Amino acid sequence: MATPRTLQVRIEGSVQGVGYRAFTQMNALELGLEGWVRNRRDGSVEAVFQGPSQAVEIMLERCRTGPPAAVVTRVEVIGEGVGAFTGFEVRPTA
Repeated sequence: MATPRTLQVRIEGSVQGVGYRAFTQMNALELGLEGWVRNRRDGSVEAVFQGPSQAVEIMLERCRTGPPAAVVTRVEVIGEGVGAFTGFEVRPTA
């Protein structure tokens, strides 16, 4: 079995108050990813995705679109590495 890929991303644009965290959690679970998502006080959304590389890439593409009410202007990979996650959770704003 391949080593899971772990990415930390920041999503910018009109991404709060539009169901972005629920959209992210639903898609991550559908793709079999683990990790978390949360709003940031600066108006962005931050997430960590861990799982098969192909599923992580699909999730990044879905993040660039977001839910229907979102307007995504940027998806930035801010870290890549390792972690140990179980499930996919929505975390409190940081």
